Amino acid sequence: MAAKPAIWAKTDTKPTKNSPRHVDLVHLSRYTLGDVALEREVLRLFCTQSFLCLDQLRAAQSVKDWIDAAHSLKGSARAIGAWGVAEAAERAEALHEEDLTHSRSQHLAGIDAVLRETHVFIAELLADRR
Repeated sequence: MAAKPAIWAKTDTKPTKNSPRHVDLVHLSRYTLGDVALEREVLRLFCTQSFLCLDQLRAAQSVKDWIDAAHSLKGSARAIGAWGVAEAAERAEALHEEDLTHSRSQHLAGIDAVLRETHVFIAELLADRR
């Protein structure tokens, strides 16, 4: 039985970090060495992990808690090529004391929005590749 091609192989274009696509599927395929089952598992894990990180951001009681949660989200997003999520998390990670106090809710809303869009993209991608 021939192996299925990587998830990105059936797409029309290869996205870059500036791509409007929510997950860089070429990056993901390289990260998983083209293993489709691993790609699917990594995407599922990201979906779970990313909302846990968002919950940690919402519950952060200190700047350190905030930075740790944002950093974790940034790393998870970069691993799968979710550049929009990674950039939002990176902006959140850079906030300190006064900036965090004034723009926390704005950053949470931005991260929540890009995460939801990315999760929809991933859900559609996984459903299309059954």
